[in-house]
Amino acid sequence: MLTVRNLTTQYGAVRALKNVSLHVGRGEIVCLIGANGAGKSTLMFSIMGVVRPQSGEILFEEEPIHHLETPEIVSRGISLVPEGRQIFYPLTVEENLELGAYQRFKKEPKEAIFADLESVYELFPRLRERKKQLAGTLSGGEQQMLAIGRAFMARPKLLMLDEPSLGLAPKLVDNILEAIKTLNQKGLTILVVEQNARKALELAHRGYVLETGRIVLQGRTEELVADEDVRRAYLGKDYRKFTD
Repeated sequence: MLTVRNLTTQYGAVRALKNVSLHVGRGEIVCLIGANGAGKSTLMFSIMGVVRPQSGEILFEEEPIHHLETPEIVSRGISLVPEGRQIFYPLTVEENLELGAYQRFKKEPKEAIFADLESVYELFPRLRERKKQLAGTLSGGEQQMLAIGRAFMARPKLLMLDEPSLGLAPKLVDNILEAIKTLNQKGLTILVVEQNARKALELAHRGYVLETGRIVLQGRTEELVADEDVRRAYLGKDYRKFTD
């Protein structure tokens, strides 16, 4: 579904991504792990057209998208849940969700959009309870639910999430990751950037390790968990979930 080939992106003289290549197959959950500053968010922004790569190409459903503007990329079927959520604090929960579908209101019957709104409330019942509440008054976990729901309202084929567990209590992390898994089981393809490598590898089918702008390792999650370098750098020597 998504193919990134030899992608190089830089800010001024600093190369944030260096010949990065990866792919995400239809129906997969693929994770990208790495330390702060490794280039994970830059990769997401490059795919979304927020920053322009210096070289390489990005294909979505076998069509190049690296020359497109962000609204066109969204209309092709890619949505991003950014790090920090970036919801609209002065608007209500429901208004935020409806904004996620802003491109659809001109093209689709409102009944289809409201059906998806109901799907978001079924996935996150807490949002239904707070749908008339201002988004800025929600807890951090509720704001993350809202950010995911807003991205879902664009009806993506590929959902990308940048650090969905950041700053959340462990129980809320589990709730968010379970919701991501549910979306995938309903057919949504997912690329997730996650600094919590343990949770990411438990969630995903395959993964990539990004270090200083380069992909240094890739494979199925079982293979990555068994790799001594990954265990030492990201999991800790006592992590045994997949290898026991």
